[in-house]
Amino acid sequence: MAEIIPFDQRDGSLWLDGKIVPWRDAKAHVMTHGLHFASCVFEGERMYAGRIYKLDEHTKRLFHSAKILGIEIPYTEEEISRACYQAAEAQSIVDGYVRPVAFRGAATMPTVSAQKAGVRVAVAVWPWPSYFDPAEKLKGIRLDISQWKRPAPDTAPTSAKAAGLYMICTMSKHAAEARGYADALMFDYRGLVAEATGANIFFVKEGKLHTPTPDCFLDGITRRSVIALAKARQIPVHERQITREELTGFEECFLTGTAAEVTPVSEIGPYLFKPGKLSETLMNDYAEEVRRPPPATAA
Repeated sequence: MAEIIPFDQRDGSLWLDGKIVPWRDAKAHVMTHGLHFASCVFEGERMYAGRIYKLDEHTKRLFHSAKILGIEIPYTEEEISRACYQAAEAQSIVDGYVRPVAFRGAATMPTVSAQKAGVRVAVAVWPWPSYFDPAEKLKGIRLDISQWKRPAPDTAPTSAKAAGLYMICTMSKHAAEARGYADALMFDYRGLVAEATGANIFFVKEGKLHTPTPDCFLDGITRRSVIALAKARQIPVHERQITREELTGFEECFLTGTAAEVTPVSEIGPYLFKPGKLSETLMNDYAEEVRRPPPATAA
């Protein structure tokens, strides 16, 4: 069995506070505000064949999330997008996962007030193979049902990709894995279907797509891409509130996300689905979309 290297002991480099530094030296102090009070925002991006898919949209969302939390990123959007490629180039990665993160630092004592704590920004990239066996994915993954609910938008910054919002996601995923599931479905504060712990969810019924309205969780960039792909094929898409009782009437189900891409689901607790043609079509369309070269620009 190959030796498992702790993630903070990897070789290579990453981008930290404006420069490329050795991976092992990219450290934050234990008094960092982001550690104590979750004043941290981040993105998850994928690079395919040397191109970061939807990079501009991810960078804009990072800055949008930071603005919601009152974090002023000390770089421009262009600088952060460029840093994503610099971090990948430093490790000669062309197929990988890209993680920009901005968090309040340790310039002052970590208390609730953090105007002078400083802001640190990093971009890490690590290898992530772009090839997945379609036959394996089409078997579908199994989801548990989380005991935790996505919060109301007037109780948490639900439109931000903020670190603190993922605490219940980690708890839900750990509980699901302990029970032999791959992930968990989360309902929202109203008891409506919301999302998985790190991916949006879609259902299929009579050739139509149904997906929850993202009014208390992220409207994922992959989610929007899949909706566009479906509409290009004239597949009707209904964004609406979905109740637990409706889960018995759907034929197919799949997740979407930067890491999940398009992943069919075969089971959510007692509810069973059969990965089928529509899920396979969108899975293949998305795989083609992310690997499509950008359009040539005029000279």
